[in-house]
Amino acid sequence: MNKWDKLACGVEQIGTMEQANLKELEAVIAIARRGTFRAAAIDLGMSTTALSHTISRLEAALGVRLFNRTTRSVSLTDAGRLFVQQVAPSLQDLYAALDSVRSPSGTIRINAAPFAARAIISPLVLQFLRRYPDMNVDIVTEGKMVDIVKDGFDLGVRVAGLVPSDMIALSLGRPQRHAVVGSPKYFEQHGKPIVPPDLLNHRCIRVRLPDGSLFRWRFEKDGETLQIDVRGPITLDEASIVRTAVLESTGVGYTMEQEVLPDIKAGRLVRVLEDWTPPYPGLCLYYPGRRNLSAGIRAFLELAREFSRRAAE
Repeated sequence: MNKWDKLACGVEQIGTMEQANLKELEAVIAIARRGTFRAAAIDLGMSTTALSHTISRLEAALGVRLFNRTTRSVSLTDAGRLFVQQVAPSLQDLYAALDSVRSPSGTIRINAAPFAARAIISPLVLQFLRRYPDMNVDIVTEGKMVDIVKDGFDLGVRVAGLVPSDMIALSLGRPQRHAVVGSPKYFEQHGKPIVPPDLLNHRCIRVRLPDGSLFRWRFEKDGETLQIDVRGPITLDEASIVRTAVLESTGVGYTMEQEVLPDIKAGRLVRVLEDWTPPYPGLCLYYPGRRNLSAGIRAFLELAREFSRRAAE
């Protein structure tokens, strides 16, 4: 019997394994996802030594090696890669089916843009944790888009236009808007732009996108659209820092409206070109279309729908 036949036999036997052995399968998935025994052991709440023994037992039971291991690296063998491809979806469905009949518990992993995480943390995430004290929420923020399934996330939060077409999207309510702002001191010294091209004569706070390119400021009015490649003294790779630079009169900033509304109302910042920044579709919570969602995810989605209804009122 070759290694592929042994692997096929091993996979067929999974259905008859005792419940404790499901942890061995979970260990394989964790190592494949995290890339190291150390990181996977932390996720699983066990020691690296115990995890190594767990994998060795499973490999002995299957009769094939799942990982190539050295002192410096770990990688899936061909058999291990096939094993993960076949077992991971079934294991995920199995745990989801078990969770669906229990009260919400466990961990929900969410990937979100930084500003999106700030928008949902208090009204949605913290409310969810108060309602379901046995739940945990793990939020990872990053500007670049990721494959939430491949990277082990349950949910994503992005602007509607960025949600992948193969995902189920749930609107989180109000549309979004950008705002062009500067400090009163800056505009006293340099004047205010009247139309977007005037920004080429101003010191602007530039933002670098995750792919390394510079973000071009986007405007729209009466069917006319413009993208301005602004110039300025500072370039940032995190849009949330723009507010700080603008408050210090460094230049004009282009940021999410909700980031600066309190400053505008308090007179710390002055808004310009407001008629050139119309609303656009807002944030969406999205997730893959699975047959069996865990009780925790179903509860989170239900609360998200409540949040969306309140935000739209």
